[in-house]
Amino acid sequence: MNFPLYIAKRYVRSKSSQNAVNIINFITFLVIVIGSAALFIVLSGFAGLKTFSLSFTNSFDPELKALPVAGKFFRLTPAQEQKLSSVEGLAHYAKEIEEKVYLEHKGKNHIAYIKGIDSNYIKVIPVDSTLYIGDWALNEKQVVSGIGIANILGVTINQFRSPMQIYAFKPGTGSISQQSIRSLYNQAPMVIAGVYAVEADLDNKYVFADLALTQALLEKDETQYSGINFKLDDDANTQEVRASLNSILGDGIALKNREELNSTLYKMLNTENVATYLIFTLVLIIALFNVVGAIIMMILDKQQNSKTLFSLGTTIKELRRIYFVQGVLVTGLGGIIGILIGSLLIWSQLLFGWLRITPSLAYPVEYRLINVFIVLGTILVLGVIASKIASSRINKKLISA
Repeated sequence: MNFPLYIAKRYVRSKSSQNAVNIINFITFLVIVIGSAALFIVLSGFAGLKTFSLSFTNSFDPELKALPVAGKFFRLTPAQEQKLSSVEGLAHYAKEIEEKVYLEHKGKNHIAYIKGIDSNYIKVIPVDSTLYIGDWALNEKQVVSGIGIANILGVTINQFRSPMQIYAFKPGTGSISQQSIRSLYNQAPMVIAGVYAVEADLDNKYVFADLALTQALLEKDETQYSGINFKLDDDANTQEVRASLNSILGDGIALKNREELNSTLYKMLNTENVATYLIFTLVLIIALFNVVGAIIMMILDKQQNSKTLFSLGTTIKELRRIYFVQGVLVTGLGGIIGILIGSLLIWSQLLFGWLRITPSLAYPVEYRLINVFIVLGTILVLGVIASKIASSRINKKLISA
């Protein structure tokens, strides 16, 4: 057996004759356990929050989306559509047209976006699963709106006698002052057939309508769209599918995945995660100064043992290695125990949801193996540095004293 490792393991298991040293060693070990458990719990909590936050965007964003590079709209020819249907790895695609509109109902008004979608849309994006009340019915008279819009306008589903009015500006050029107000916009009375509910911003943003109706309201022809949404097969090669779509759609179209569509949200969540990790790592760095102190106390407590070992032929380098290995063992063992405690708490939250945001919503957490390696790696790196600093105190002067 490796001699420094053997002695270090003996020192870890044995107690000192001085109670103060034992208390310092216990507190040091406890700090490592609590610090590693806290870091793991926080990382798991942020992982759950990230997944929970992104689940809202998954209800409205496809795996891939085609958007115009310039302007709001682009054209998709029948020949291009035929080619899209033969792309290998592409399960479904859905066309949409989106524009800002003015909504009015009984003197109340709101500015939102009308999103005209075709029949394939719910195959690509399961937005119908967010329906809160009513039916997902889109036709020439009925639309689906967010619950925030319905509350702002004070409109309920199936109000055929007092429908919601949708106003969309007509496209064109020239001075507005030279035209009558009525000639500036198109108007469509629409009944809300259903109401969806996701989160506040999205609930106040969209009114889903039939694609053909929306194109007519915006005075666009049947080949003009603002986006095409794509759903890929489970085993599809994303890069190959993107390359095929780019060759079909041309240079005027940009393909974006969910992360690219929500780049600001992803950057914010990743920045928060890194910032939290760095803050807790700083706490661990401060806590691991205890390791330096504890090892130095152990060196002083075992000074006579070190003299004996030195007299028996142990080199200064080997003595330093003994205390270095001891520090690494203590921090490594404390990190493992802390991760186990943190894992138990995370698993209990996943199973029982004992910590809740609301009576019906448990605080989201997510157990990831990568977080185990991050915490263990952080603890070991800091432990190695602290042990190296403390073990360097061993020198001939100390041994001969």
